Amino acid sequence: MHTQLFIDGAWTDGAGGQQIPVLNPATGATEGSVAHARNEDLERAAASADKGFREWKRRSAFERSKILRRAAELIRERADAIARAMTIEEGKPLHESRAETMSAADVTDWFAEEARRTYGRVIPSRSEDVLQLIIKEPVGPVAAFSPWNFPVVLATRKIAGALAAG
Repeated sequence: MHTQLFIDGAWTDGAGGQQIPVLNPATGATEGSVAHARNEDLERAAASADKGFREWKRRSAFERSKILRRAAELIRERADAIARAMTIEEGKPLHESRAETMSAADVTDWFAEEARRTYGRVIPSRSEDVLQLIIKEPVGPVAAFSPWNFPVVLATRKIAGALAAG
C-alpha cells in the first residue's frame, strides 16, 4: 500500500515523486510506502492549512464539539484496522495498539467536551467606566510533532486539542 500526502483536500504524491518504504520491524518485509514531502509540498500544505483555518475558526464551539464526537465514533468503529496497521508498522503488540487506539477515541471525546468550554472572563476594573473582557479566539494554524512510540494517541492529543480550540 502506498500512502500519499493529503494537501488541500486531495491525495497526492510528493513534488519529487520519491517514496519512503515502510518496513515491518518483525519481519523486515516492505509493507508499503509513503510519499516523501519536499519543501514545495510543505509550502502548499501550509497555504492550505491557512485557508482551512479561515473556515474552521468560523465554526461555533458546539459545531466543533459535534465534529470531534463524530471523529471519536469513527476511531472506535475502525479500531481493529487502525490497531493492525500500527502493529505492522511499529511492532507494538496488537492488544497495546488496540488500547492506544481506544485511548485516542477517549482523548477526542474529552477535547469535544472542552471545545464547548472555551469561555472568556470578565476582569474587575478599578474604574466604573471601564469594562475588561477576555475573549478567546483562534489565532492560526499550528505545527505539531509527535514521537513514533505512541503514534495514534499522541498525534490525537495535539490534533483534537487544536481543532477544539478553533
